[in-house]
Amino acid sequence: MKDTVITADVKRRELWILLACFAVANVINWVAIIKFATPWYEVFSQIGYVVVTTCILYALLWVLRLGWRLLKYLTRK
Repeated sequence: MKDTVITADVKRRELWILLACFAVANVINWVAIIKFATPWYEVFSQIGYVVVTTCILYALLWVLRLGWRLLKYLTRK
């Protein structure tokens, strides 16, 4: 089996994408807090939902990126 190497640039890019997903999930949480007029301590108490939303956003983005690469690969031939 062939060894693969993940470069530091790829790791850094994926970390930035994950942090962007976390920021979007936090904004969604803040909008919900404002919309439903709930106490602001829910920013901290609902962090589990924010993490789950982050994972879902990252997975959806990963699927979109995979589809884009597959489309580029298929149109190249």
